[in-house]
Amino acid sequence: MNKKDGLFEKHLRARNKLDYVLGKTRPEVDCILCSIVEGDPLVKNYIIHIDEIAVVSLNLYPYNPAQLLIFPIRHITDFRELNDNEILHISHLIKKSQDMITELYDPRGFNLGLNQGDCAGASIEHLHYHLVPRFKNELGYIDIIGKSRVIVEDINSIYEKLKQIAPKYFKKEQI
Repeated sequence: MNKKDGLFEKHLRARNKLDYVLGKTRPEVDCILCSIVEGDPLVKNYIIHIDEIAVVSLNLYPYNPAQLLIFPIRHITDFRELNDNEILHISHLIKKSQDMITELYDPRGFNLGLNQGDCAGASIEHLHYHLVPRFKNELGYIDIIGKSRVIVEDINSIYEKLKQIAPKYFKKEQI
């Protein structure tokens, strides 16, 4: 393969993510997560579970299949703004989400992340957790040479699978 092919120039890129990060394809809304809660048609909605306190949603640009965002409905930007009930409730949602993902994908671990503030890597000004399932031997050729992750399962397929079993994990009396 020669350099003119363009396939493996300097870097591979995650399709469409760069345009989103640069704001070219990001919807014109005040807060993307609040817009998800409100059902704004400008924003793609992959809600797995929603209740009076918090939301569990697929991440539109995941690192791995079934990466979830878990966030309070209340628009806040700092962990210290959560009340004790919200902290406990969101912790339960994270636990239930791990159980649900484990049933479908059998990961070997999870990363749980909270980026607070733009200097810490938060690209959305609404407090949210990332729940990333991790798999044995997940790094592949493209991940290493391209510095990019390739998700082999379509987000709509993942969404349908999670949506189908979510009621089993997010029963009101269990939270």
